[in-house]
Amino acid sequence: MPLRVAAAVWFAISLRTFGGPAGQIAVMHREIVEERRWISEKRFLHALSYCTVLPGPEAQQLAVYLGWLLNGTAGGLVAGTLFVLPGFVALMVLSAIYVEWGETTWVTAVFAGLAPAVIAIVSQAVVRIGRRSLRSIGLLLIAVASFVSLFLFNLPFPIVIVSAALCGWSLHRLRPTMLSVEDRDGAELNATVIPDAMLHTEQPSLGRAFRVVAVGSVIWFGPAFIAAAALGRSHTVIDQAKFFSGTAVVTFGGAYAVLAYVAQRAVSTYQWLLPGEMVNGLALAETTPGPLIMVVQFVAFLGAYRNPGSLDPWVSAVLGASLTVWATFVPCFMFVFLGAPYIERLRSNHSLTAALSGVSAAVVGVIANLSVYFAVHTLFSRSRSVQNGALEISLPVWSSFNGRAVAVTALAFVLVFWLKQSVLRVLGICALAGAALFALWS
Repeated sequence: MPLRVAAAVWFAISLRTFGGPAGQIAVMHREIVEERRWISEKRFLHALSYCTVLPGPEAQQLAVYLGWLLNGTAGGLVAGTLFVLPGFVALMVLSAIYVEWGETTWVTAVFAGLAPAVIAIVSQAVVRIGRRSLRSIGLLLIAVASFVSLFLFNLPFPIVIVSAALCGWSLHRLRPTMLSVEDRDGAELNATVIPDAMLHTEQPSLGRAFRVVAVGSVIWFGPAFIAAAALGRSHTVIDQAKFFSGTAVVTFGGAYAVLAYVAQRAVSTYQWLLPGEMVNGLALAETTPGPLIMVVQFVAFLGAYRNPGSLDPWVSAVLGASLTVWATFVPCFMFVFLGAPYIERLRSNHSLTAALSGVSAAVVGVIANLSVYFAVHTLFSRSRSVQNGALEISLPVWSSFNGRAVAVTALAFVLVFWLKQSVLRVLGICALAGAALFALWS
């Protein structure tokens, strides 16, 4: 696959990566697997399973992995960079607007339509990925158990993923019939333009691993050291670079799993922003392309703007946001480039494949949990916690029911599931509908 062709496709994908990891994975699956048939279904799910167990945004890491399969290291760098770039530019502009003008009416009106549209897009992702990966009773049970563990019992994401992997491995060893399926349409699903044997692979070795870690570490920490030498180690942007470099290696479970920790430290410890502003930042990240963890860019922008030190506030804000994004995403490339050759070499290992199949099934439950979470927080403005013994459940407050959001959500479901419109068209129509309802219903 020529790199220029792949780059054009990755750029087109990057403009449609709305709706968090579920929507982003769905967009990549539709474009790379279903429409262009560059990569087979099994290869896609194998890559997704590995990226799910890594710290950091799994959708961006999946883009790096798929780009690596298609065009080697250069392809991974192009795919991963383009995946983040539109969201970085959009959120930089929106952060500046927020600092200068606050919550303007027209921004609120547009968001009133975009957020409900994301519910339909994420729901479509659950259906699409579930239809492909839950092809046996055992995998279906793992997906349901993962959803229940997260939604009802609020178990930590790493525990859910490790448990799913162990379940997949155990079923393969003890009850293999629960994982096997009749592959009636397997030939159709795996009929790719590029045969699996022609995709890029590298032989893993200690020398290669050392080079990846050494070069990756220099690229990762280099800009922060340069900024510290120029501004001093006590400057706000240096604190931000150190803090978010640390969170980059412990952010298992995606943005939602780490946001509570980031909010607590950013608001209470560092005082970079106010509690309510963290919610505003999440809303901006939800409705711009790219990973939801991009909310850290908004946090860094506000914190550096308000604590500029010797710099101009705007220069400090742009520098802080840029260093934070750099510290958050550079390790993602390193993790994928380091582990991908080993994961590819073990594709024929049936025990590992069964464990990763369990992880793929758990991903469906995780995405379903995210869709419910997002729906509750979009359709209701408040929620309350109900304690039932050791079980704590978050329930919507029915008096905070948002009629506008429900109307736009219904429109989005019609556009996505009945009329089968593209993601961009759904977002555009719902943004206009949300703005119109906001103007009439205010």
